[in-house]
Amino acid sequence: MKKEARLLLPVMAATCLAVIGPATWARPATREDARAAAIHPVASTVQMQAWLARVPVTRDFPPDFAGSLRAYAPAFVIEMSTAQGCVPCADLWDRLGTLRHHYGWQIRTLSREDALLRSGRLGLPWVGHPVAWVRPVDDPSRMVPIAIGTDHAANLARNAWLAARMLTGVRAQVGVRALSKFTGIVGASPTSQFHR
Repeated sequence: MKKEARLLLPVMAATCLAVIGPATWARPATREDARAAAIHPVASTVQMQAWLARVPVTRDFPPDFAGSLRAYAPAFVIEMSTAQGCVPCADLWDRLGTLRHHYGWQIRTLSREDALLRSGRLGLPWVGHPVAWVRPVDDPSRMVPIAIGTDHAANLARNAWLAARMLTGVRAQVGVRALSKFTGIVGASPTSQFHR
């Protein structure tokens, strides 16, 4: 009986695999698969905190970080998109408020239309609110995105510092590699196709 069971098991497995077919085994990831994996729409603080708990916090800062971030404050502004009822927007606004308090940076909101235009100009797909950019106070056409979705305060501060450095001459390739990765923790919308 044991011998029959050992012979029957591979036959059953082969039959199941034949029914499923090779087309459903493994397929290369598409752009939509990558986008869905990178974007995390949330509708509640609990969902947002669960995703945020997975995000690493920047721990390494240069010795002159705080002083230079304060020195950049008069020359740069952080602008962010927002939407009514957007949980990550409120969270990002609070975190940027802390950055404003500690380092003196100006924080402003953008309309949805302006945020869409900026994303398009930089070749970024629009994934939802919030998105934050750093730009020179006197030049609205030059900007560096620092957040897509909410993030930890330390990551936002480091990204603002790096953005200011890129806008004052540090090679973009160097700055972009050093930026904290964007979290993609955005507000859920009724039309979002990436709900989890």
